[in-house]
Amino acid sequence: MAPAEPGPDREPDPADPPDLFEALSRPADAGPGAAPPEPLASPRVVQDAHSGESTLTVIIAFAANGFVAVAKSVAAAVTGSASMLAEAVHSWADTGNEVFLLVADRRSRRPADREHPLGFGREAYVWSMFAAIGLFAVGAGVSITHGVQELVHPEPASDFGVAYAVLGLAFVLEGVSFLQASRQARAEAKKAEHDVLHHVLVTSDPTLRAVYAEDAAALIGLVVAFGGVLAHQLTGSPVPDAVGSIVVGVVLAVVSLVLVDRNRRFLVGEAARPETRAAVLEHLVTLPQVERVTYLRLEYVGPRSLYLVASVDLSGNEPEETVARRLDDLERAATRVPVIAGAVFTVSTPEEPSL
Repeated sequence: MAPAEPGPDREPDPADPPDLFEALSRPADAGPGAAPPEPLASPRVVQDAHSGESTLTVIIAFAANGFVAVAKSVAAAVTGSASMLAEAVHSWADTGNEVFLLVADRRSRRPADREHPLGFGREAYVWSMFAAIGLFAVGAGVSITHGVQELVHPEPASDFGVAYAVLGLAFVLEGVSFLQASRQARAEAKKAEHDVLHHVLVTSDPTLRAVYAEDAAALIGLVVAFGGVLAHQLTGSPVPDAVGSIVVGVVLAVVSLVLVDRNRRFLVGEAARPETRAAVLEHLVTLPQVERVTYLRLEYVGPRSLYLVASVDLSGNEPEETVARRLDDLERAATRVPVIAGAVFTVSTPEEPSL
C-alpha cells in the first residue's frame, strides 16, 4: 500500500511522545461502505514554536559572527597576533556556516509534492553537512596551518590593547548568540526530559546543534586566544600565540567532526528515540481496530518529522476491501499528526511475533 498523502499542519508537541498518535484514536468519518475520501493534499511542512525559534537562533548567530569577524580581522592586521588571525578565520567560517544553515532551514521547509511525498526535510542535513565541512576545512585547517607557520617563522606582535578590546567585545556578542541557542536547547530538553548537552546531540534539528556547538567552540577559542596574546605580551615570545592558534584549530576540528557525524547519521536514516518508539507502540496496541503490532519503524525524514511503517494484526476477520479501508484510515489518522510526514500500515501474518 502506498504511503498516505501528507496531512494538514497543526501545532505539534514533538517532545511529548504519548501525544504523537492522539489522532489515531479518532473514529474515521467514513464507514467501510462509504466512497473513498479525497486525498489529503496539504503541504507537509512541520512548523512549531521550536522550528521558528531555530530560524531566530541562526539569524542572531549570523549577525554576531559577521560583526565579530570584521573586528577580529582589523585586530589581527593591527597586532600581527597569530591567535587573533586564527580567531578572525574562525569567525568568518562561522559567518559562512550560518548562511548554509539559513539555506538549510529554508529549503527543508518546502512543501511536499508528488515526487517528494515526505517533503524536503532531509535537505536540512545536507546543507548543515556543508557547514560542518566548511568549519573543518576553513576554520580548523587555516588556524592550524597558520599556527604551525608562526612556530617555524615567528613574528612579534604589537598593540595588545586592541586585541584585548576586540576579544572582550567578541566574547559579549558570542555570549549573546550562545544564550539564545542555550535558551532554545533548554526549553526543548525540558520537554523531552533530557539534559541539555544530550538533547543537543540527539535532536533532529541540525541548525540548533550547529549554532550551539559553534558558539560554544567560539567562547572556548576566545579564552584560548586571550591566553595566547597575554602570554605573548608577558614573555615577548610569539610561541604561546602560535600554540593558541593551533589549539583553536583543534577545537574547531573536533566540533566539526561531531557535526559531520550527526548529519551523516540523519542522512543515512536515524530511528526515533527508544522512548518515542515505545510510546507509539503502546498507543497503537490500545486502538480498538488493532489486535497487535508485529513491526514498527519510526525514522526521521527531517527536523521534527518522522516516517512511520508498521505491520498490525487487525481485529476481526473482514473482507479485503474493508481491511484496505481500515489500513487507509490508520495511515490518514497518523499523518494528521504534524510530526508524522508519512505512514504505511500493512497486515501482519499470524505467525509473526508481537512486539
